[in-house]
Amino acid sequence: MASQYDLIVVGSGPGGYVAAIRASQLGLKTAVVERESLGGICLNWGCIPTKALLKSAQVFEYIKHSKDYGITVGDSSADFGAVIKRSRGVADAMSKGVQFLMKKNKIDVLSGNGAVKPGKKVTVTGTDGKATDYEAKNIIIATGGRARQLPTVPFDGEKVIEYRKAMTLEKRPDSMLIIGSGAIGVEFAYVYASMGTKVTIIEFMPTIVPVEDEDVSKELLRQYKKMGVQIFTSSEVSKVDTSGKGCKVAVKTPEGEKTFEADIVLSAAGVVANIENIGLEETGIKTERGKIVTDDFYKTNVDGYYAIGDVTKGQSLAHVASAEAIICVEKIAGLPHVEPLNYNNIPGCTYCTPEIASVGYTEKAAREAGYELKVGKFPFSASGKAKAAGAPEGFVKVIFDAKYGEFLGAHFIGANVTEMIAEVVAARRLETTGHEILNTVHPHPTMSEAIKDATEAAYDEAIHL
Repeated sequence: MASQYDLIVVGSGPGGYVAAIRASQLGLKTAVVERESLGGICLNWGCIPTKALLKSAQVFEYIKHSKDYGITVGDSSADFGAVIKRSRGVADAMSKGVQFLMKKNKIDVLSGNGAVKPGKKVTVTGTDGKATDYEAKNIIIATGGRARQLPTVPFDGEKVIEYRKAMTLEKRPDSMLIIGSGAIGVEFAYVYASMGTKVTIIEFMPTIVPVEDEDVSKELLRQYKKMGVQIFTSSEVSKVDTSGKGCKVAVKTPEGEKTFEADIVLSAAGVVANIENIGLEETGIKTERGKIVTDDFYKTNVDGYYAIGDVTKGQSLAHVASAEAIICVEKIAGLPHVEPLNYNNIPGCTYCTPEIASVGYTEKAAREAGYELKVGKFPFSASGKAKAAGAPEGFVKVIFDAKYGEFLGAHFIGANVTEMIAEVVAARRLETTGHEILNTVHPHPTMSEAIKDATEAAYDEAIHL
């Protein structure tokens, strides 16, 4: 037996490394198992490098429209290879930051594939094939997720790709067909379309970004069509033929079957949990519908084994995994007054342009839940800050319970709205009412004052419109 720990965390993504650090802070002897790079998918292949790509695309868009700001710029072009290199550099630097945090907090990093075993053990198999067993009083499974592969669209890594490959293409394709219009799909659509790629989006659901409020979906659809992105909703890819130079894609649409041609097909049809080949069956850990079953504090049905992040039933978001990590570890450590996570107050952010941010009920869901509503919208076209910034697209929409003033939900689309949503998350956590938002002074001119303006509209007290 190589070593014995209070806690071993399998996976070092935003759930895993946060769990390890919090455990160390609470005095637990901790190790983390990672088969690739510290930071997991989010830091190395998801949240962080995609934001670097999106920023490069946004800068290029600014340059192309510089005359709108009274500035003349000579001929410009996007060096796609340099854009990719910058993105990878940002991710690598952040991964090194996690390495530093592991050393600072005296956390052992066990490199290799981790698998849980009965008797509170973890087997770590290195690249050389050597397997080592470790014991721990507690084990947290935080192995994350990967791109979902559709049965009709198998990945080949060259013409039919998933998000990891989309971040490292050596050459910008002239055309790309994207399957799925969730956060991954619309973010890559913006990156590639802004750099000159002809982009087509195929969405199975009736609206794009289907988890969002319908008004937000309609606005993003309008903005993307202005960019020249082709979008087909209520449609399904039935076959991809890669035998020729590019791809021929057969799509079932409401108007009948259509055939599209594209250099690259990017499948962005969601994520699936990494629960295979990690010892769950041998250990007796229960799963259901591709997820590990846990209680409100992430304990599985087997004593001493826990699970957090994408392998559990909550939203597959980095900040959800981090929140679950802290709750789980503090419960393990025996801290008093540890509260379960409220999954109805989790902000969702999509970093396309315009950005999308939301929390709580959509208008449709709130009505279906039986609430009588007060709904207010404020367009950024009426915002002095948005107009001055050259970003008048989008709006803020707020939803309140008419009877008690409860802040049921908020839905934003516009420039930098992902930086604004935390106000609503905090307000809902504090059980703030619409009247308290009305009496909260917001700074002027800012994008954030649109939250108050939308609330004024909900309560028929609109001043600015």
